Amino acid sequence: MAEILLVNVVGTDRPGLSHALMSILAKHEVRVLDLGQAVIHDHLSLGMLLQLEGEQATFAPLKELLYKAHELGLSIRFTPVSEDEYEAWVGVQVQERNVITVLAKEIHAGVLVRITEVMLAQGLNIEKISRLSRRVSLGSSQQNSCLEFSVLGSPKTPDELREKLMQVTRQFDCDLAIQADDMYRRNRRLVVFDMDSTLIECEVIDELARRAGTYEAVAAITERAMQGELDFKSSFRERLAMLKGLHWSSVEDLVANLPLMEGAHKLTATLKKLGFSLAICSGGFVPFGRKLQHTLGIDHVFANELEVEDGVLTGRVVGEIVDGQAKAAQLARLADQLGISKQQTVAIGDGANDLPMIQAAGLGIAFRAKPIVREQADHALSVLGLEAVLYLLGVRDRDLLRQS
Repeated sequence: MAEILLVNVVGTDRPGLSHALMSILAKHEVRVLDLGQAVIHDHLSLGMLLQLEGEQATFAPLKELLYKAHELGLSIRFTPVSEDEYEAWVGVQVQERNVITVLAKEIHAGVLVRITEVMLAQGLNIEKISRLSRRVSLGSSQQNSCLEFSVLGSPKTPDELREKLMQVTRQFDCDLAIQADDMYRRNRRLVVFDMDSTLIECEVIDELARRAGTYEAVAAITERAMQGELDFKSSFRERLAMLKGLHWSSVEDLVANLPLMEGAHKLTATLKKLGFSLAICSGGFVPFGRKLQHTLGIDHVFANELEVEDGVLTGRVVGEIVDGQAKAAQLARLADQLGISKQQTVAIGDGANDLPMIQAAGLGIAFRAKPIVREQADHALSVLGLEAVLYLLGVRDRDLLRQS
């Protein structure tokens, strides 16, 4: 008759421990049903679920494990598992799984208390916790911290879960994201960026208006449009008309001095190494998108073409205005061209004009966004730079350190 045994081993880690224990199991031809190991600050925690049959079920292999653990300075514990308990555990693998990512400058216990409290109230059980950010010296100036919780179960009320997590972000100045832990999360292939206030730290039309002497009027309309208070196309035409007569040299000067968003270089360079396709879908203007295409390795640029006559702006664009619906449609077209599902796409933006593509993407991210966008997007990042998107894709800092 087969017996199932859970073996837990803890102690100071060093090379060769797992090999020594596995050698004993191999000698007795023990079947390993499950295996898990974690090391925190050189402290080992090893778990093994074993099936022992016939002569294996005698005390011999357990005695050898016990002696070897003592010799290695490890503590070991044996817990019998009934067949019913084992089968119930097997059934858990079909449960819904989600990943909750916690991002902050620094993570303190208070935020973890609130997050785990929310999980408990929603009937979610933590299966694993991983650190995605790098180890840091106490004197380090690094300010990125990220933990990833793998949780089991379906939330009782998904909308309430999201609202409670948003409350935690406001209380502790952190970002939280919850994603289904499925094959799409690990296989994103396309990232579509808004440009103004996303890849760059300004609104281009406002900066052009500054050069045209109409900044205050244009910036006020831009803010209302980004908040979703105005129709984008009509407000865009109104703002653009205020640029009439601006010399093309002012456009060229701004193109040459675009302020990149924090983390833009790191994010795009890493995504390109990983084989992602990158696109800009912007209600801004083509010359600025082309500059970023060259600087950041963007594959596709979709934006508005400024109309120019005799070296000055006419206050109009050539062709149709790129609005929110056009952005979402372009995301869908790119996914079709690449032969991928929309679940494998990522969209990142900050204004109401970005909501259609953010909501259409498999992973939609409101980045340092207006309140209306944060509230309607599934995920919002405000605390760290653009490189934080890598954490939502499951990329660890240590992976990047190996490549540097």
